[in-house]
Amino acid sequence: MSEFWYCLNHKKVEGRDGCRNQDRLGPYDSEAEASRALEKAAERTEAWDRDPDWNDDEVPKPDED
Repeated sequence: MSEFWYCLNHKKVEGRDGCRNQDRLGPYDSEAEASRALEKAAERTEAWDRDPDWNDDEVPKPDED
């Protein structure tokens, strides 16, 4: 089975023999999945920001200052 990573330095998908792991996201099962790494990370961050189990900050209502 092939594995793919998204390199944060080069902004591209690479295979096993790419950059250091600390400079990339993955592994992913497909090149297509790896190409969406930044988008997927942003989606997860947004979901966690809205999840009360992960967010202790109270968000003020629009009419509160």
